[in-house]
Amino acid sequence: MGLVSGMFMGMVFGISLMAGWRHMMKYRSTKRIAKAADIKVLGALSRDDLKKICGDNYPEWISFPVYEQVKWLNEHLSKLWPFVAEAASAVIKESVEPLLEEYRPPGITSLKFSKLSLGTVAPKIEGIRVQTLKKGQITMDIDLRWGGDPSIILGVEAALVASIPIQLKNLQVFTVVRVIFQLAEEIPCISAVVVALLAEPKPRIDYTLKAVGGSLTAVPGISDMIDDTVNSIVTDMLQWPHRIVVPIGGIPVDTSELELKPEGKLTVTVVKANDLKNMEMIGKSDPYVVVHIRPLFKIKTKVIENNLNPVWNETFELIAEDRETQELTVEVFDQDIGQDKRLGIAKFRLIELEPETPKEVNLNLLSSLDTLKIKDNKDRGSCTIKLLYHQFNKEEQLIALEEEKRILEERKRLKEAGVIGSTMDALDGAASLVGSGVGMVGTGIGTGVGLVGSGVSAGVGMVGSGLGPVGSGLSKAGKFMGRTVTGHSNKKSETTTTPDESKEENGGAKPQ
Repeated sequence: MGLVSGMFMGMVFGISLMAGWRHMMKYRSTKRIAKAADIKVLGALSRDDLKKICGDNYPEWISFPVYEQVKWLNEHLSKLWPFVAEAASAVIKESVEPLLEEYRPPGITSLKFSKLSLGTVAPKIEGIRVQTLKKGQITMDIDLRWGGDPSIILGVEAALVASIPIQLKNLQVFTVVRVIFQLAEEIPCISAVVVALLAEPKPRIDYTLKAVGGSLTAVPGISDMIDDTVNSIVTDMLQWPHRIVVPIGGIPVDTSELELKPEGKLTVTVVKANDLKNMEMIGKSDPYVVVHIRPLFKIKTKVIENNLNPVWNETFELIAEDRETQELTVEVFDQDIGQDKRLGIAKFRLIELEPETPKEVNLNLLSSLDTLKIKDNKDRGSCTIKLLYHQFNKEEQLIALEEEKRILEERKRLKEAGVIGSTMDALDGAASLVGSGVGMVGTGIGTGVGLVGSGVSAGVGMVGSGLGPVGSGLSKAGKFMGRTVTGHSNKKSETTTTPDESKEENGGAKPQ
């Protein structure tokens, strides 16, 4: 009897234990599902939604990371880097050397790579953000950091100075790379890739320069020249809104919609400057102003001698590709024997302008836009300008795009002819302004558009430079939008050189 009752009690206990375990598992599963649903709902909430729910009890430690970690990608990149570095070094040298020549500062006659190796340390990807900003495209932002050990030596030549090898050491790169994939319905499903560096946060490229077997003092200001060249290439070629468009082979695609187009015209009137810094030991500075949105399209005013409060009242027209991100740069220089000296620089964001609404601005001049390079806080005066922004319609945009391409070709021809030392040279207003014969862009382009570089000018001081009938022909063009070349003399100044090796022009269309 005892055995039977013991077996019965054991069975009851076992069954109860199993039933209790099953109930507990079912309860835990239900709680997990409910918790997962709650987490999913919370994950869809924004920071503002959580603040509304939690009120004053909102925990500060809650964060919403914008970029996703990609440790696995960094591990693979480290393994692939020896092969990537070798191939990339050849590609960079082939593609960047022409840019160094194109953006070469006027104080340097040659700037090339003597040695280029990307080293053994791979870049690190801090995070990746993927988003869809436009239908048919996938946008990927890559937060990139590189503190590598590259071996980069530049061969720098200047007038009357032998070639100086300059090494770039302690190179560090901090930037966010935007990659846009244009989708297609055919394999490989991507028709083109757009690559650019985001303007915010601003790309940082830090390095130190060291002369190999020589001294940096052999070429005065060589460090600043190289810094300006690197900055110009980055901002004018790679930094958004500028971009590189790479079609993917095998799929016919129209990339015109992906490329950067002129968006509007900025009319700039350089009115005057006040209380400029005197850079002369005897007498006063001889100031002039250089304005530009893109470094390749610089325009300068006339020189006013021996005056620290000059008045110009000269009007120029420049093209803007993206009003939201681009800025107008205003530089004031002192014309001097040899290298001209910068009296001050300032920038103005185009986003602060309303289309078709005139605005007068008084800009305080700084010694440098880089606060780390400002050695003194002394007042450098101010420059007063008047601005008017005109938004292009579709027809005006197409005309401006074609003229932009034409003007770049003309600048290259002038450089090959020896009229200008670099495509970065600032041209006089008469050589770069919209002609006086025609008004707004898009109303028609007069004759004489393609005459630059086709003949020999008579009566304006041209000495067989290959320039066309400048005085009368190009004044009718009217549509060069601040980037053409008219009335440009081949006669070089005997005693002065602008910081952009600008030559004095004679004749041609007068600025407004």
